[in-house]
Amino acid sequence: MKRVTEGVYALRYAYRTESERGEHFYGHDSDCHGTYPIDYYIWAICRDTDIVLVDTGFTPETAARRGARVYLHDPATLLKMLGRTADEVSHVILTHLHYDHTGNLGQFPNATAYVQQSELDFWLGPLAERGSYPHLVEPADLQHIAARATDGRLKLVDGDWALDDSISAHLVGGHTPGLQVVRVATPHGPVVIAADASHFYENIESDRPYGIVHELPAMYAAFDRLHELAGRSGVIVPGHDPLLRERHRALDGLEDVAFSLEPEVHRKWGQDK
Repeated sequence: MKRVTEGVYALRYAYRTESERGEHFYGHDSDCHGTYPIDYYIWAICRDTDIVLVDTGFTPETAARRGARVYLHDPATLLKMLGRTADEVSHVILTHLHYDHTGNLGQFPNATAYVQQSELDFWLGPLAERGSYPHLVEPADLQHIAARATDGRLKLVDGDWALDDSISAHLVGGHTPGLQVVRVATPHGPVVIAADASHFYENIESDRPYGIVHELPAMYAAFDRLHELAGRSGVIVPGHDPLLRERHRALDGLEDVAFSLEPEVHRKWGQDK
């Protein structure tokens, strides 16, 4: 593969077909037992001299232990398929700390990781031990993230913040206490990486929050914020939708795993439809 020097890409690292609609939408769904597959992505913002990674997925070991998840490639392998290396990752923005977004961080020793203070505080606090919360995280991942704070490789942020003139993150909460979404300015319009602020296109397009809720009003407000960040020229990229593979162009030779999030391509798809 020729070295990818720039662009914003969704990298599909795993998928699960044994999931139902009832898992993915808040409240009762008339077809709650209907099959509703889910994809797992990380996102790479490639620049000439470095890479900003958004989330780091889960590990093959986590996939095997949790079951019913087909694991394709780990993040370092996916970057290699783009002609890049894990050592080029300078920053990792963790949108939130659920297990499918926090594994493999150790593959990126040169990266500074960023997480919202409210997110880390919650998952290290006593409420995270109650109910179904423990199922949503991997303790080893949390320990690794917390350890990075001691060597200066973790930055805790509070609210909206900017990495530079083209990349910014925005606190929306809702799905988790400190969920943040990422906006990337491109020549054709902004790419808004929604992560779990909208798992699927159907969540935001039908105004139906996902089934795992930390604060319901904030989930609705997050939909509005995503539209605001995208504006008229941008594109909102949901965190887990298999339809992304239809709405965005796959890279040659990587049709199953790597997709350009270029807004121009997405608009052409909409016009063709």
